[in-house]
Amino acid sequence: MSAATVSVQQATIRQYAKRLQLAAIGGQFAGVAEQAVKAKQSHLSYLEVLLGMEVEERERNTVARRIKEAHFPKVKTLEEFAFGDAPHIPVAVVRNLAEGGYLQRSEPIIFLGETGTGKTHLATGLAVDACRQRKRVRFTTAAEMVNELIEAKNNNELNRVTQRWTRYELIVIDELAYVAMPETAAELLFQIIAGRAERAAVIVTTNLPFSEWTTMFPNARLCKAMLDRLTDQAHIIETGTESYRFRRTLEKKKGGKK
Repeated sequence: MSAATVSVQQATIRQYAKRLQLAAIGGQFAGVAEQAVKAKQSHLSYLEVLLGMEVEERERNTVARRIKEAHFPKVKTLEEFAFGDAPHIPVAVVRNLAEGGYLQRSEPIIFLGETGTGKTHLATGLAVDACRQRKRVRFTTAAEMVNELIEAKNNNELNRVTQRWTRYELIVIDELAYVAMPETAAELLFQIIAGRAERAAVIVTTNLPFSEWTTMFPNARLCKAMLDRLTDQAHIIETGTESYRFRRTLEKKKGGKK
């Protein structure tokens, strides 16, 4: 077969791959074909390798899209978390949760601890792992969510927005009970939490012990109902009171003075 004929065939294959949206095949088929000839592989082996590349590429793109759509303020993984600086955090429990069983069982996860103890990092890390499992994930702070819900209510779009929050397979609500919340705002937040109870997973971070939540949610009955929904079948992980982030900063400064 002449070089000109091969060139025409390759151009045609690239056009077919483009029309069929097979980006990996369009970019890799020629190189893989050369390798297959040198290794004396069969046509089926060549096709298997090529299709495997396409599947891997699509899975990578899906995960990247899921992570982008989650709106993380910063992407942090569990691999990056310094468990050695927080020895009281149950590593085995966190690793087990990362496998995703809680998502299938629609179980809440609550990270409870002071500022700087790794709550947001751990919550984000689990959420990134959920994205890697191709789940639809959304990260938000309690304040951001409430502001969106109030705006939706004012624009007569509350039902649509509430349904959207319910459709995510996992939502992360960061900084819950950090600041006092008006009763109307708390009611809107409760709608989301109650709507997902036993149907879809939620991860919450908070720096306030449950016994003190009534200081942030003035309606005691609503506060109790919210806690009932969040803690039922929940994995509650206490991250402690000592800021490992602050300690790490001090250690860096000390190291710089040497």
